Amino acid sequence: MNSPNASSPAPGGYDASTPLAREIADLTRRRIALAEQVLPKPSRPRILTVANQKGGVGKTTTTVNLAAALARAGMRVLVIDLDPQGNASTALGVEHRADTPSVYDVLINEAPIDDVVQPSPESPNLLCVPATIHLAGAEIELVSLVAREQRLRGAIHDYFEEVDQPIDFVFIDCPPSLGLLTINAFVAAREVLIPIQCEYYALEGLSQLLDNIKLVGRHLNPELVVSTILLTMYDSRTNLANQVVEDVRTHFPEQVLDSLIPRSVRISEAPSYGQTVVGYDLNSAGSLSYREAAGEIALRGEPRRGDS
Repeated sequence: MNSPNASSPAPGGYDASTPLAREIADLTRRRIALAEQVLPKPSRPRILTVANQKGGVGKTTTTVNLAAALARAGMRVLVIDLDPQGNASTALGVEHRADTPSVYDVLINEAPIDDVVQPSPESPNLLCVPATIHLAGAEIELVSLVAREQRLRGAIHDYFEEVDQPIDFVFIDCPPSLGLLTINAFVAAREVLIPIQCEYYALEGLSQLLDNIKLVGRHLNPELVVSTILLTMYDSRTNLANQVVEDVRTHFPEQVLDSLIPRSVRISEAPSYGQTVVGYDLNSAGSLSYREAAGEIALRGEPRRGDS
């Protein structure tokens, strides 16, 4: 016989007081809120370079999932894969074999972006300029070219002039180093988005990255600001992750998003299927987190230079 003080099962047959039930209720609440959310389109295209000189911080994952989330919300989004590994191209399901027209042709041969851009199978609103293996040699080839730091910026400007449907957001995925590819990305963008993983040494190298961004801003692109910091690989069960969140929010109170991206099997699995987590499992915790982060970015709007 059950004790009168025992928890009663919820109508669905589970105990509403258990951690699992609370998690299910929270996910349901978040799904409903996202379904009701209407995001404003920017008055001009927002160009964000996603950068961190440390590898393994979720940079490419962040790029493609924010782009996919905004595309799902009705934005027209362009992803430029500027990493020779081509992982963003893979995650978006676009062709990027060695003979595929790519961002290499844009940078080195001055091909129009319209000649190399591909739609992602996930959404007609989600476009990608792929990277191929040829991009690995582009750093050396750029050295001798005229206006070598400005080539991506010029190509994007020309694309905006020619494109039939206006672009709302551009995300540029960088390699984890400061070479001419990353400098091109900084010069082309007006905003920098920095993913920071909630792990030991999370802030290592960040001051150098910020100094480099300031240097580019001073000499090559006075519009450039660090507008957004996104905390990734968060595990609420560890004191370390919570300490990193506290430290980063203390140092960068204006730039850090409220949304936290959790460690997630679904996020890790999605690229192997040529998908973002938003396309792979829309209602998973990882997908909801990226969709919430994308909503924050859209609702905050583009910062003025004095805001950062």
